[in-house]
Amino acid sequence: MKKQKSKKMASKRARGSKPASRKLNLRPSTARAILTKAAGTNPQRVRAILQKLDEAYPDVTCALVHENPFQLLIATILSAQCTDVRVNLVTKELFQKYRTPKDFAYADPNELEKDIRPTGFFRNKTKSIIGASKKLLDEFGGEVPRTMEEVLTLPGAARKTANVVLGTAYGIASGVVVDTHVARLSARLDLSHNTDPRKIEQDLIKIIPKEKWILFSHQLIWHGRKICQARKPRCIECNLERLCYASDKTV
Repeated sequence: MKKQKSKKMASKRARGSKPASRKLNLRPSTARAILTKAAGTNPQRVRAILQKLDEAYPDVTCALVHENPFQLLIATILSAQCTDVRVNLVTKELFQKYRTPKDFAYADPNELEKDIRPTGFFRNKTKSIIGASKKLLDEFGGEVPRTMEEVLTLPGAARKTANVVLGTAYGIASGVVVDTHVARLSARLDLSHNTDPRKIEQDLIKIIPKEKWILFSHQLIWHGRKICQARKPRCIECNLERLCYASDKTV
């Protein structure tokens, strides 16, 4: 009788028990950490990040000083491997000397190299600027085109340049600008695990609403310059600190 009773009790316990994998006796802090780390691109977390960026940078725009789409194109080409501050110092005089695509297209290459030398890689940038200016004159009536496909045909214009020009000059959300700041912050905020700019952009456009693509890029760039700096992020001043679990946090 005892054996039968014990078998029934064991069977009852087996039927009523839950899978062992669901019984995790974790401390509250450990459980929170697991839930947080599993929520990198969770829509609710992404919305919270966007809200915090809106609070900190509601009206930011491109830091490159320009008066028209063409000037923005030239400034963006010059910004490769160079700070926007230095580019703005160079273009302040450059855009007074060369005012139109025709001025750049038929500029003396040696002289233009000297004019843009402080931005670095000045020989390649000179070739790109002259080549892009000539193509604008020959194929686009001297106007910067309004599609990604067309902008990418211009010498020196990759997706970053095209996204900057289309988004800032024309308000066309063709993608997300991925520069060094956007790449760094996307990794720290666990929004992308890729290192290639094209793959990072593809990751971001999947989780960021299209109407936010233009502003989001500017917000991350400004946040990367002011707060989430490469060598020593100023986490104590960051309004995203509670949403961030980067390994190199300073708090």
